[in-house]
Amino acid sequence: MTAALQARAFDDAAKALYRFIWNVVCDWYVELAKPVLNGDDEAAKAETRAMAAWTLDVCIKLLHPVMPFITEELWHQLGEFGPARGSLLLNADWPTTTAEWIDAQAEAEIGLVIAAVTEGRSVRTELNVPPAARPALLVTEADPTQRAVLQANAAVIVQTLRVSELRFEQALKGAIPFVVEGVSLALRSPSSSTWPSKKARLAKEIATLQAEADRTRRKLDNPDFVARAPEEVVDEHRERLIGAEAAQGRLNVALSRLGTDRSRAFTLFA
Repeated sequence: MTAALQARAFDDAAKALYRFIWNVVCDWYVELAKPVLNGDDEAAKAETRAMAAWTLDVCIKLLHPVMPFITEELWHQLGEFGPARGSLLLNADWPTTTAEWIDAQAEAEIGLVIAAVTEGRSVRTELNVPPAARPALLVTEADPTQRAVLQANAAVIVQTLRVSELRFEQALKGAIPFVVEGVSLALRSPSSSTWPSKKARLAKEIATLQAEADRTRRKLDNPDFVARAPEEVVDEHRERLIGAEAAQGRLNVALSRLGTDRSRAFTLFA
């Protein structure tokens, strides 16, 4: 943020700040803090509240050049719940950082937790696992360090991934496997009997996307179409092709998780 402002790259500064506040603080820090705040460890709860308050103050300072009026108001309102503000936000010191704050081990640990939850959510979405369903999360293969990290953060993973529990055991029949950072995990499907219908649905969707991609690709490969069609129409077709191929790739991954050979996906509904 500081480097972007010094370079007068205001768009880069705003984008970096947006990604940090929305994708790091809101998406992860707040969610990972909830199990701690709902727990019984008063010292951990106090530390988490203090850290969240400090982070919010820093976010408001960084936001001030982009949205000065609302941040000035928030700065003074938040001062009613914590240390009194000694000056206007406009006159407050700009945030600085130090290398001493960087903890590579802690970053790696939380990175593993986030990767496990993110990929687990992708599996749920790909296979339409209902939000109300709470399958068990199995850790089937991990080194001692990874096992310790996952065990220590089990409560966080269970809550954010919406699973019933985290267990260390071999994958059972009907479990949906996935791998993150060398750790093998699996979601225990509560309804593996419905896999044939899920496979059929996925294969049909893949075939539809394949047909759409083929039609769009033929148009784009036609020099006459590219030359005569308005530029925005050609761009729309290119975006459509990229979207169809990306969606097809995601569904192929989902199909492979259910144990279906990818090569059959295009023939099941030919």
